[in-house]
This record gives sequence, C-alpha cells and structure tokens, in this order.
Amino acid sequence: MSATPVAGTEPMSHRQILEALSGLLLVLFVAMLSGTVVSTALPQIIGALDGSQTQYTWVVTATLLTATASTPIWGKLADLFDKKTMVQVAIVIFAIGSVISGFAQSAGQLIAARAFQGIGVGGLQALVQVVIAAMIPPRERGRYNGYLGAVMAVATVGGPLLGGLIVDTSWLGWRWCFFIGVPVALVALFVLQVTLRVPSTRRTDVKIDYLGAGLIAAGVSLLLVWISFVDGSFAWISWQSGAMVGGSVLLLALAVLVESRAAEPVVPLHIVRRHTTALAILASVAVGMAMFGGAVFLGQYFQIGRGYTPTEAGLLTIPMMAGVLGASIISGRMITRSGRVKPYIVAGTIILVLGFAALGLIDHETSLVLVGGAMLLVGTGVGMTMQNLVLAVQNTVPLKDIGAASATIAFFRSLGGTIGVSVLGAVLARDVQERIAGGLAAAGVPATGGGSGSLNINALPEVVQNVVRAAYGDSTGHIFMISACIAVVGVIAAVLLKPVTLRSSLDLAEPARPEAKTGA
Repeated sequence: MSATPVAGTEPMSHRQILEALSGLLLVLFVAMLSGTVVSTALPQIIGALDGSQTQYTWVVTATLLTATASTPIWGKLADLFDKKTMVQVAIVIFAIGSVISGFAQSAGQLIAARAFQGIGVGGLQALVQVVIAAMIPPRERGRYNGYLGAVMAVATVGGPLLGGLIVDTSWLGWRWCFFIGVPVALVALFVLQVTLRVPSTRRTDVKIDYLGAGLIAAGVSLLLVWISFVDGSFAWISWQSGAMVGGSVLLLALAVLVESRAAEPVVPLHIVRRHTTALAILASVAVGMAMFGGAVFLGQYFQIGRGYTPTEAGLLTIPMMAGVLGASIISGRMITRSGRVKPYIVAGTIILVLGFAALGLIDHETSLVLVGGAMLLVGTGVGMTMQNLVLAVQNTVPLKDIGAASATIAFFRSLGGTIGVSVLGAVLARDVQERIAGGLAAAGVPATGGGSGSLNINALPEVVQNVVRAAYGDSTGHIFMISACIAVVGVIAAVLLKPVTLRSSLDLAEPARPEAKTGA
C-alpha cells in the first residue's frame, strides 16, 4: 500500500523539478569531482608519497571497491528509509573521508582513507539516480539526463584541470585535491535540505542483508588482491593463486546463495535475472571500464608518458569530456522525444569500441590530434550509454524497486570499473617493468629497480627518465586495446536488449498484481 502514495498523482512542475535537481546535481558533482580532481594529480601525489605503480592503481581501486560494495546497500536503504536522509548521510561520510585523505602521510594511509571515502561515493552515485527516478517518469527522464550529463562533463573536465592547478600551485599542494570537495559537499548538504521534497515511507520491518553484502565485498576484494600481485609476488600457477581465486569463487557463490534466501537482499536476484537488467549489467561493465580506466590511465599517459604538467594533462582530456557532454544532452533529448532508448545504447557501445580501439594504437609519440579524436569517441560512447542503461532498467521495475534496480546497475558498473582499473593497472605495471628493463639494457644503464618501482620520475637521471616515459607511453596503448576487446561484450548485450517505449508514468500500472505472485 505504501507504493501508491509514494508515486503520487500530482506531477511536479518543471520549476519544482529543477529546484530539487539543483542539490542532487551538486551531489553528483561532488561524487564525480572526488575521482577526477585526483586523476591528473595522482602521479604527483604518489611521487610525493614515494609510492609504486601498484599503489597508484590501488588509490583508485580502493575507492571503487568500497563504493561498489556499499552501492547495493545504499539502494536497499533508499527503498526502506527516507531517501533525502540517506543522501545527506552519504555526503557526510564522503566529506569525512575527504578530510582524512588530505591528511594522509603515506600511500598506504591514503589508500585506507580513500576506501572510507568510497563508502560515501557509493551512496551518492546510487541515491542520485534513485531520487530522480522517484520524481520524474522514465519518458521525461531522458530530458533531465542531459543536465546530469552536463554536470558530469563539467566535473570531469573541471576536475583534472582543478587538480592540475592545485598541484602546480606551490602554496596549495596536492592535499587540497581532497580538501576542495569538502565545502562543495557542505553546500550540497544545505541545498538539499532546503529544496528536496521526496515523498517516502519508512518501514518498521527492516532487514538489511549485511551478510550478503559482506560476502560480495570479500569475494571481490580477494579477487582484486590476486590480480594486483599475481606474476609479481607469486606465479600464476601457485598455491597462492589457487587459494585466492578459489576463495573468491567460494565467497561469491555463498553470496549468491545468501541473496537467494534473504528477506531483503542487497542485490535482488529476481531483478538481476530479468532480460533487460541482465543485459544492461553486461553493458555497464564495459561503460565502467571506459569511465574509470580512461580517466585514470590517460592522466598518467599524458604526464609520465608524454611529460606534460598536471594542468596540461587536464586540458588534454577535454575532448573526451566534450564527447560525454554533447552525447548525453543530445541523446537525452532525442530519447524523450521518441521514447525509444535502445538505438542510442547500441550506437553508444559501438562508438565506445571504436574509441578504445583507436586509443589502443597510441604510443609515446602519437599525434595529440589523433589521441584527442579517439578520446572524443570514447566520451561520446560513455555519454550515450551510461545514464541510458540505468533508464532502460528503471523503466521495467515498479517504483518500490527503483532503489534496488538503480543501485544494482550502479553496483555492476562500479564493479566493472574496479576490476577494469585493477586488471589494466596490473597489466600496465608488468608491461612497463619489462619495457624499462629492456630500455635500460639497450641504453647501457644498470637496472637498479628504482625506475620501475617508483613514480617519482623527476628524481631520476635524464637518460632513465626518457626510458621510463617511453615505456609508459607505449604500454598505455596495450591496455586500451584490451579494453576495446572487452567493450565488444557491451555491443552484444546492447543489441540483444528488447526495444521498448519508455513509460510516461512514475509507477508501473499493471505489475502491481504479479508482484504478489513473485513472492510466492
């Protein structure tokens, strides 16, 4: 009975929606900024903390991992508690994590602080979609997705530029890359308190599946630890590999078992098993790799592989963000006009593959015009797919399941990004190490290990610097070609989606009765 009053019969006016969206867009901006402001500054940060390539990857992976693990819990909490309160709690956690990150004294401390910050990021990335779905019907949502795309583009373009400027400004320093998000988060907290009015019903018989969430987090974490250290600390075929992979499979299998029996599962299997949701999950993995891998490794490519400053690296990523901005706004408006979402998702995934394939051909001497064109394709692909995959799934579920459905897609997109960054980072580290060893040998320089273990490139002799930069520049193309192959899965999933016309109502009219059967 609670679903009916939540859906409501009085649609919000365009002005009311924009007022409510103002705070939500600030929240989205904060979440995006937390990753992008660090992307171009990260080589400098890890260099200052004397960290390694593996730690470089884990500064990003730690946030993604905890965000991934917590996303479905936030989505379920949004279905059970007041959505506005949940968003505000996520903002507070994010702000605290940002402050702790800014005071980190070592790469290990920074990784731990970023992991805590990721819990808040997980809430923000899931709850913004949930609240918007509770206010706007799917057909009209495409129109407002353009605003989301614009904010994403500003955060993603402005973040690297801001991070570069902060690092390059002597009286600020890299720590302000983390502190800068705190005032924005506090402003978002205030704006949401004033503008956001989302009807919701609090249930007293709440049962959160913490066991399932814990098993999922543990299973994924163990797999990522194995990916990071295999072929370095131990061999592919070893007892360590067997224990980690076997343990990860066992934990994830137990998670599926727990989720199938839980009263309130964090990842509802009846939603995951649906045709549209299952295919959207596959496509979201590819989009997750594009979003996170592109931002993380392109910043490193421009700075370490090409020798540009953090500010210049931020400027050089503008083509990708221009693609995200243009594609999300244009496709959003066209979807609202036609009510059809599949053609844009299919086109977006194909463009994504082409962009990755083009980036797969770059090396440390590739023309910046060609690199920019490839990034524009990747950005266009992300802009046409990311929000629209969530929209396609939201269209198939009743309002009472919007939180779980939205969080499920965000969960797997984040999981794809987490695994993608970890796998690609591990491949990059191995490839770079081999290229540096070969380059030093060819130059007649004794390999001391310092060149490959630390990212403090400027502290190295000029000859070694040239070898290291060439190694990073040439290896980056290799990991993007792997991304192109994985992104093909997204194309297949998008093609298999059923063509539907988006509904114009907030809630499903007919599925109210079949739900009683589902529980039986």
